[in-house]
Amino acid sequence: MTSLKFGTSGLRGLVTELVGLPAYSHVRAFCAMIAEDEAAGPDGEVLIGSDLRSSSPLIAAQCARAITDAGLKPVDCGEVPTPALALAAVKLGAPAVMVTGSHIPDDRNGLKFYRAAGEIDKADEARILAWHGKLALSAVPPEPAAAQPHEALAAYRARYVDFFGSTALRGLVIGVYQHSSVGRDAICETLAALGAEAVPLGRADRFIPVDTEALRPEDEALARGWAAEQRLDAIVSTDGDADRPLVADEAGRFLRGDLVGALTAASLGADAIVTPVTSNSALEKLGLFERVLRTRVGSPYVIAGMAEAKAAGARIVVGFEANGGVLLGSDVARDGRVLPALPTRDAMLPILAALSLKVREGRPLSAVAAALNFQIALSDRLQEVPQEKTGAMIAKLDAEDGTYRDAAFAARGGVAARDRRDGLRLTLGDGATIHFRASGNAPELRVYVEAADRGAAEALLAEGLAFATQATRG
Repeated sequence: MTSLKFGTSGLRGLVTELVGLPAYSHVRAFCAMIAEDEAAGPDGEVLIGSDLRSSSPLIAAQCARAITDAGLKPVDCGEVPTPALALAAVKLGAPAVMVTGSHIPDDRNGLKFYRAAGEIDKADEARILAWHGKLALSAVPPEPAAAQPHEALAAYRARYVDFFGSTALRGLVIGVYQHSSVGRDAICETLAALGAEAVPLGRADRFIPVDTEALRPEDEALARGWAAEQRLDAIVSTDGDADRPLVADEAGRFLRGDLVGALTAASLGADAIVTPVTSNSALEKLGLFERVLRTRVGSPYVIAGMAEAKAAGARIVVGFEANGGVLLGSDVARDGRVLPALPTRDAMLPILAALSLKVREGRPLSAVAAALNFQIALSDRLQEVPQEKTGAMIAKLDAEDGTYRDAAFAARGGVAARDRRDGLRLTLGDGATIHFRASGNAPELRVYVEAADRGAAEALLAEGLAFATQATRG
């Protein structure tokens, strides 16, 4: 038994089960797949990037050893945001490996794999696992492997400065909650290059697992405190590998990730959006987008949905998740400038798009956000819940006779409808919704709710967490 598995975003698990042979052998398997497809870089390059968690340098070194032993050339991009590594891979025409556990705790880490054209898909994951079995490696060579350095951050910053323009955010004062995000300095530098004053806040010297979909109470308290102490137009941040944004308004109130995604799509003039079933149900009612395509949770599914939307004739396709990560599926042209597609989760684009929309409309960010009339949606998680326990609970709730689920939600009029696209989303008799699903990245049970007002949403979330706790641990 092992904690290592491919989830919604790469291979992840406990550091104790990833460091050493598992990291080395999975990267060797990825390289074998790349070689089979003749898809390495022009000179056999494979890029490596990493986040700031304590185990990442060692795992990155083991990645370099694996790439070298596969007969390819490791290229070290250093500590960079995941989307910056993905952009470098596109520009060099080379595959890449990102060492990151994203938002999960420091005792866990992961590997995210990229082809030159973007993230691997589910079929590629299966091929990597097949190659892993064929190679049947038993040891990691102890000697380190040299890797050629490559600067990836400059092109990433220039991508957005060139598109938005050096005066796009002039006059704004933006707090940047830095914590242990690998993108903390790049965000400040990019904001300054666009004319804003960036105010660094909360820089940490240890890894902090900031989850944009289940914020810690202390993160929310910090944002409110900073907003009260000084005049800020917004506070922004990211998760650990800077592919999911956090955006708070002038009062330090964080906007949900799907709201930030919708603001980004509106700012870019998208005619089609692709988003998982966990995103707010108001998206179909906004009237801003010609097409709203729903998927399962996870960037591979959103990427597949974006390809479907483009094939159907969509002009500008933007994908986003409830956690805030935005994927740009189409080139966007504006005022003679072009922002090329980057179909991987990115935090910088939604941060800048939301702020530029605020400037364009001349209103506080809170007013810009309120205009979208989103449903009140909240989410939280139960940690250390094995997926099999979540699965058993969902199976019982989804039983055809309905007795168990109607009894569970009798006080809310029972269950009116079910959506099984990812976990189980229940529309209740009183019109509210509750959604249970297992995290694809960690042993966690996620609970999402929507209701008419904040009080009702908070009450339903508390009920859902209590129900799930009893059902999985009772």
